[in-house]
Amino acid sequence: MPPFPQFEDLGEKLANRFRPWQRSFQFWTRAADIYTGYKVFQVRMNFVKDVNKQEAMWERQHELAADKIYSMCSELGGFFLKVAQIVGKPDLAPAAWVKRLVTLCDKAPGTPFETVRLVLEKELGQTVDELFERFDVEPLGSASIAQVHRARLRGTKGDVAVKVQHAGVQDLMMTDIHNLQAFACYLQKTDIRFDLFSITKEMQKQIGYEFDFVREAEAMEAIRHFLRVNNKKPPVQVPRVMREMMTRKVLIMEFIDGIPILNLGDEIAKRGIDPGGTIAAMAKQ
Repeated sequence: MPPFPQFEDLGEKLANRFRPWQRSFQFWTRAADIYTGYKVFQVRMNFVKDVNKQEAMWERQHELAADKIYSMCSELGGFFLKVAQIVGKPDLAPAAWVKRLVTLCDKAPGTPFETVRLVLEKELGQTVDELFERFDVEPLGSASIAQVHRARLRGTKGDVAVKVQHAGVQDLMMTDIHNLQAFACYLQKTDIRFDLFSITKEMQKQIGYEFDFVREAEAMEAIRHFLRVNNKKPPVQVPRVMREMMTRKVLIMEFIDGIPILNLGDEIAKRGIDPGGTIAAMAKQ
């Protein structure tokens, strides 16, 4: 036992109190760097007349900015990973940004297992050992709001996927959203004649729903029921939810083995499927 546990608790409380301020400082420092880089670049472009050279320079500038945005999103995590997932889509951002940010879909920092254990036991009212015959400590994947572990419930044969919300992530995301909204307001007044603020408000509303796993489970069950009722052979598999083990922060569902969509091209090549053939075209669509 530590000799002065009260000092450790005080240190943790102080760290949690100042964490939003530290996070805000990190965001504004990085956002200012990216923004200033583009403003300086625009001044330089006034001295370049060749169109082809301008295009090459713009591409290089977008690549430099993409590296900085990637670094900010991956290191800060939280809401910025969600932003990267939204921005990292074709036609929503420069191609260099999309190419860099699309890899962040399931690369969020994982929550340590001891913290996951605490969340599980608090939410479900039993110990992990009492609930599970086996629980893989390493997560299958970690995203902005939660991470997923493979496990097996006691007294059952099939595996389950256990989705556990990151501790404290909702408060951090609210801090991130408010910072982004302030930045959006600034851009609207100085550079962009577009209502960015309303977009960030809608993002805040939609992301707020994602913290409620009970709502998510109900949506899964509704979709699963619809597909089974209307199709003799459902075209999409939806995992069955363990309703008796469902809370706002924990969701346990049937484990279905599959291929991450970002790995689709590699899987097609591994199976010897013609990348230009009908099957590949259907899969990509």
